[in-house]
Amino acid sequence: MRFIVLGSGSGGNAAVVEAGGIRLLVDAGLSAKQLVTRMMASGINPATLNAVLLTHEHGDHIKGLRVMMKQLAVPIYATPATSMVVRDGGVGGSWKIFESGAGFRMNGLEIQSFAVPHDAVEPVGFTFRHEDKSFGLLSDTGHVTKLILDRLRGVNALFVEANYDDELLEADMKRPWSTKQRISSRHGHLSNAQTAALVAELIPAGLRRVVLGHLSRDCNCPVKAAAAVRAAFMEVEVCCAGQDNTCGWWE
Repeated sequence: MRFIVLGSGSGGNAAVVEAGGIRLLVDAGLSAKQLVTRMMASGINPATLNAVLLTHEHGDHIKGLRVMMKQLAVPIYATPATSMVVRDGGVGGSWKIFESGAGFRMNGLEIQSFAVPHDAVEPVGFTFRHEDKSFGLLSDTGHVTKLILDRLRGVNALFVEANYDDELLEADMKRPWSTKQRISSRHGHLSNAQTAALVAELIPAGLRRVVLGHLSRDCNCPVKAAAAVRAAFMEVEVCCAGQDNTCGWWE
């Protein structure tokens, strides 16, 4: 099993997960041109994708989907409400609808969805399991629920958002108070401290690699985000995914 984050941030999010001969694009929030360019640069021919999975319908997760689906003959997996919004936005293609919390299998790859609290119609995260390896993907979420902990417990690697540093968000002069409240609300985004607390809960169950994503350009930085996680957990390998380039393959 391996994965690569093609880009992550408020300007667009996308990743590729591979295992058991299956290659999945998770979200398509970059432009179609950037998605293709970054996949090709990473040794991925877009024609070899088996499916697209969507976490939710926000533009920074589906920006390139409409154009990409004109080039790809693969199914899009999404929850009922998410698929309805995205299709109403003009995205065609073949749709595979799954209920939030449902699991499904592609060859030997087991995929489990789980509900997350975010200001979208029906957002989900995913775990991917193949043989004795497992990977968790938790994108936009306002707080960590017991369900999220239960679903992620036991994963070997994790992609998780670390959107903002509390002090930098409070000091930010670009965002009005209402926007700051939305970001830090229970249906907004995770802070560095919240993400570090989640990692602490998952380490005893076998978590060893963490990729931090969706970092705010103004209210966070890779040094602060990584330091928050590394501070008490030196045994965990940590890196930060960026908006402008891939983070490289993680096995």
